[in-house]
Amino acid sequence: MARLLSVNVGLPRDIAWQGKTVHTAVWKEPVQGRRMVRRLNIDGDGQGDLAGHGGEHRAVFVYQIDSYRYWQNQLGRSDFAYGQFGENFTVDGLSDDEVCIGDRYRIGGGVFEVTQPRVTCYRVGIRMNEPQMAALLVAHGRPGFYFRVIEEGEVAAGDEIVQVAAGPEHMTIAEVNALLYMPGHPKPDLEKALRIPALSAGWRESFRALLERVQSGGAMTGNPALAPGVGPPPAWAGFRPLQVSDKKRESSNVTSLTLEPTDGQPLQAALPGQFIVLRLKTTPEAPALLRTYSLSGVSSEHRYRISVKRETDRGAGAYIETQVKLGDVLEVSAPRGNFTLGPGDAPVVLLSAGIGITPVLTMLQALAAGASSREVWWIYGARNGSEHPFAAEASALLKRLPRSRGRICYSAPGPADRRTVDFDIPGRLDLRVLQELRVPRDAEFYLCGPTGFMSDLAVALAAWGVARDRLHTENFGSAPPKTPGVVAAPRRPPHLPDGPAGSGPLISFARSNLNIRWSSSFQSVLELAEACDVPVRWSCRTGVCHSCESGLVLGAVSYRPAPVEPPADGNVLICCSQPIVDIVIDL
Repeated sequence: MARLLSVNVGLPRDIAWQGKTVHTAVWKEPVQGRRMVRRLNIDGDGQGDLAGHGGEHRAVFVYQIDSYRYWQNQLGRSDFAYGQFGENFTVDGLSDDEVCIGDRYRIGGGVFEVTQPRVTCYRVGIRMNEPQMAALLVAHGRPGFYFRVIEEGEVAAGDEIVQVAAGPEHMTIAEVNALLYMPGHPKPDLEKALRIPALSAGWRESFRALLERVQSGGAMTGNPALAPGVGPPPAWAGFRPLQVSDKKRESSNVTSLTLEPTDGQPLQAALPGQFIVLRLKTTPEAPALLRTYSLSGVSSEHRYRISVKRETDRGAGAYIETQVKLGDVLEVSAPRGNFTLGPGDAPVVLLSAGIGITPVLTMLQALAAGASSREVWWIYGARNGSEHPFAAEASALLKRLPRSRGRICYSAPGPADRRTVDFDIPGRLDLRVLQELRVPRDAEFYLCGPTGFMSDLAVALAAWGVARDRLHTENFGSAPPKTPGVVAAPRRPPHLPDGPAGSGPLISFARSNLNIRWSSSFQSVLELAEACDVPVRWSCRTGVCHSCESGLVLGAVSYRPAPVEPPADGNVLICCSQPIVDIVIDL
């Protein structure tokens, strides 16, 4: 008979870790006597990061004494105490290779349902003083699992655990955990998992992403369930020489370049919305400038078009406007990115401001080329007519779409700007404009522009009721950082790291325009990026969750520790990688 050995609780607290402050409730302590278990947690317990832990389907975390013994042997330790793995229930029995999703158990006065394995989390490594613990739990098939509270009630150490119902598909915790994190992802097992009503929403969403890839025949590298935003693999690694075949002024501050192969070999036709990385050598002695630019022209195997805004009298924009000329050869990466026009019949709303017009313009081009019957909204904001690129081009494309509507906002119209001719709405493009136009909320929204415009409008659209999976955004700079549990602190703009310069391979962060020599004082590319205040995203820090997966534009890396599943072709897991040669990363 399975038995509850200990009930463990703990409230969130701040701890110091690697120069940061982490808010966590991973420290749990045994309690005496009976405790009430409620829908969201146990009396006296809490969760520090509700995005990764807690909620109805993750109310109680369970870990087994058999796994305690296993890890004591594996790690050569004898210092474990109940709550060591951050669990609420320490149990005798209920092993991960026997318990199934959907199983129900009566413990004391409560009834509980198994919903999912434990989510990988770096904080268990902090608690265990073992940085690789998150990866070890997955690789060794001993993650533990979560309960949902079906009937609230009191529990205490010593209570028997009685199974009262079995999960409908008899998929064990170990099987479901491996299905997400380990290579393989067989279609029958994905379909089986998705038939389990008790499986939590996050895991269902992940398995749907894996199943959609299998059904679509997409590239079988990487893990779209863990890294859904990586996009298709690039057509070539590194940079390819392309020649400037045309140069055109689109507005007072935007210049377009048309780039064609120098060797006669075809290019990869980009998906609407994708970008390239340019490596510009402005002077022989200066380090190369790395810039990401969305393509702005019709997808073609013969040429690419980019359109660049000049921000100041210096930098890449000024160099392209004043120095680059016809016949020049530039170094160009393959197109990449997942901000792309999706299929379907739903209305499409293309929202942009300033130079953010470029990726959504390629989407408009694709819709027009296919004579799409979808309802298409083209809504653009500029300062005035002199800073409004592609006005005639966009107008001509809209006329080719039978169900299109276009609206232009000028925040500061000039004396020559004519309302209803050059623009429609005075003022900034914001939610009020969309509401007055009666834009359908069930549309697919594609949003690109300055950072403030993007963040404000994305928040407003979500509050207005636009579903998260229908709101697609693109950042010209780095994506917002994601550092779960780390208490926010003032950030510096990306900079060179403190301390002596390294002597290893050159690490280039393309979006941050930083070039740094690698130093063995860092354990991973992630640690180097953090030392430079480059915005990063991570969760497990051990090559399991793929939150840190980023584009590897150039070069090669080694891994220590080896990731549980490799990233997609053309990408890198920065949390556990070290450079072998010079590398360029899309960060």
